[in-house]
Amino acid sequence: MGVRIVLIGFPGVGKLTIAKELSAMVSAKIVDNHWVNNPILRLLDEDGTAPLPKGIWEFTGRFRQTVLDAITAYAPSANFIFTLPAWRAAEACDAVLVPVRLLCDEEDLARRVSNPERRQRLKSTDVAASRDRSRRAGVFDPLHPNTLVLDVTSASPGKTAIAIREHILKVLGDLSA
Repeated sequence: MGVRIVLIGFPGVGKLTIAKELSAMVSAKIVDNHWVNNPILRLLDEDGTAPLPKGIWEFTGRFRQTVLDAITAYAPSANFIFTLPAWRAAEACDAVLVPVRLLCDEEDLARRVSNPERRQRLKSTDVAASRDRSRRAGVFDPLHPNTLVLDVTSASPGKTAIAIREHILKVLGDLSA
């Protein structure tokens, strides 16, 4: 039985950075939202702050679904870390789902989003949108019993990864008890 860790958080919170730290600790493959979205987003001439064209997420959604279907068909017992919604990939193959909500202070999130390196990876660099999102929306809560909530404002990616690994071990221990 595989484990599906889903990192949930606003752009800039550090999902991919944390996933990279965590992947070696739990022997898991990473499926990053930008690895799935960028084949489509690279077709656009965007500056990282302009609104994306209407309907573009329909195309990235199809690509994402193809990736999730392949995981379900060919790697049902492998461990994966997702930085994109992947609930069905866990349910379809009886994997253990571990959602992790990553929270971050608005100012620190705005600072992280403004990093110019994000633009090279086709990630949003819109600080105003980041602040607006922080003020008007909460990080999605899947209301799943295995959910872990971490404030990563001051935590290093390594310490965050360790906390997630410890939570996964607890969840797996509870399942076997």
